[in-house]
Amino acid sequence: MKKEKKSTRNKTIDLSVEEGKAYLERCISIGSKAGIDEITDKTILGDTFSVMPLLPEGFADLIIVDPPYNLTKDFHGSRFRETTETEYLAYTRRWMEMAGRLLKDSGTMYVCCDWRSGIVIGQALAERFIIRSRITWQREKGRGASHNWKNSMEDIWFVTKSDDYTFNTDAVKIRRRVIAPYRVNGKPKDWEETREGNFRNTCPSNFWDDISVPFWSMPENTAHPTQKPEKLLAKLILASSREGDIVFDPFLGSGSTSVTARKLGRHFVGIEQNEQYCVWAEKRLADAEKNKTIQGYEDGVFWERNAKNK
Repeated sequence: MKKEKKSTRNKTIDLSVEEGKAYLERCISIGSKAGIDEITDKTILGDTFSVMPLLPEGFADLIIVDPPYNLTKDFHGSRFRETTETEYLAYTRRWMEMAGRLLKDSGTMYVCCDWRSGIVIGQALAERFIIRSRITWQREKGRGASHNWKNSMEDIWFVTKSDDYTFNTDAVKIRRRVIAPYRVNGKPKDWEETREGNFRNTCPSNFWDDISVPFWSMPENTAHPTQKPEKLLAKLILASSREGDIVFDPFLGSGSTSVTARKLGRHFVGIEQNEQYCVWAEKRLADAEKNKTIQGYEDGVFWERNAKNK
């Protein structure tokens, strides 16, 4: 089927597997135990439950997991079907045990979820990890419901293996506009004057209302149905890893974790079973070699949504 011609403003990455054959060839497949040098900075094409047992124990400094939520959803030919909570708990425990083996004792793991799957995922995490917090972020978008509240929030569990873990508070401060600036002796108190307005850099909380879900005019956008924003991934990566660390994503999707890790000077490993998504991930990784911009993150701080006069 011939594609409709897109508007010049539409930046969505949607090239087919055939069109992106060169990108697919950048991926690797593994069928036996692999060393760290073989997998670092690679997209691994394969089923995560088959691949994870072949990866080196304790190689990851940070693991970011965006598993299928317990919803029936089509992922470009691969369909995940809603199950009972008991079945979803067993599914969660299965990937979690495998991922836990790959995380360093000083490592951190973040797990994305919605409000319903989060109940089950939180239970499984509590069996194996130390739960530090649960982040709630505002998606902006959300399908309206006539007999319920519109669901426009998602959660991210923050867990560690031990009390020895990385957390870089200064790296994830958010720049907020100061509405009523307070002065001492005529000078700003805990805020600064700029050409764009008055701002304060504040410590991050576990509620994020400054995230924009990727949409058609953003260069990071793909046709993946549940793509996470690079700005969201950047917060997790900057807070819980250092430059040169390895970030691992066992459900890579269209590559947001790997792309953001590359832009921020980290190494990455990602597993994805869908060839289409591997093509988009590798296309984005190639683009990231030339352009390291992350929308909403600039000059070492995260800008509050709509705060910049651009």
